[in-house]
Amino acid sequence: MEVLTQVLPIVIDILLIILITVGIILLIKCIYVIDKAKAVILDVEEKVNSLNALFNIVTVLNDKIALLSDKVYGIIEAVIDRFSRKKDLDDDELIDEYEKKKKGRKSK
Repeated sequence: MEVLTQVLPIVIDILLIILITVGIILLIKCIYVIDKAKAVILDVEEKVNSLNALFNIVTVLNDKIALLSDKVYGIIEAVIDRFSRKKDLDDDELIDEYEKKKKGRKSK
């Protein structure tokens, strides 16, 4: 029993020293990994920020093309609408003439 009371604290102290040493080594490795990750993140952020100008140009170009296509669509719609109204008017005139001829036949 006396041997166990003398040896057990020494074994516990050795295990604690090993545990602290391993903890310090792991902490240093974690700091190294975090620094590398930070460098990669900063590099990616820099590259994304350099592409922001390109994305802005694409957005402006997309807006311009959409505006132009809306105007062209409006012009085409107006032309088609004008012709369809003219045709409708022609049909109405034809109906009026037909009714006049029909009335003229009935009165004779």
